[in-house]
Amino acid sequence: MPYDERFITPMRQELTRLGVEELRTAGEVDQALAEEKEPTLLVVNSMCGCAARNARPGIAMALQQAGKKPAKMTTVFAGQDLEATARARQYITGYPPSSPSIALLKDGDVAYMMERHQIEGRTADAIAQDLVHAFEQYC
Repeated sequence: MPYDERFITPMRQELTRLGVEELRTAGEVDQALAEEKEPTLLVVNSMCGCAARNARPGIAMALQQAGKKPAKMTTVFAGQDLEATARARQYITGYPPSSPSIALLKDGDVAYMMERHQIEGRTADAIAQDLVHAFEQYC
């Protein structure tokens, strides 16, 4: 059962305020990702503590610090937008479902992936540094 939207909205806004496009349906995911060749950030957002404490702040820092950034930035919300999340995970081939997670897609393939186990227990700054490096390499 999805979470109460009153609790989720501020978590969504942490990314949308940064210019990250929220995808709430499977159709929106396909429209955004199916034919995209440019580097695209795909964030599987989550209600969990490591998303709040590490992932979302790390993404924000990376976007502020990076010289190069993905041409397109998207997000789905795990546990809330179920169809969109399931469809988004079909674009993250070779990795098990993980939330939160951060993928950088290029030419329709995963160029870089940060899974939950690479987010938990790390600082937002360390996550940002990894993302900046990935942006520099793939964008």
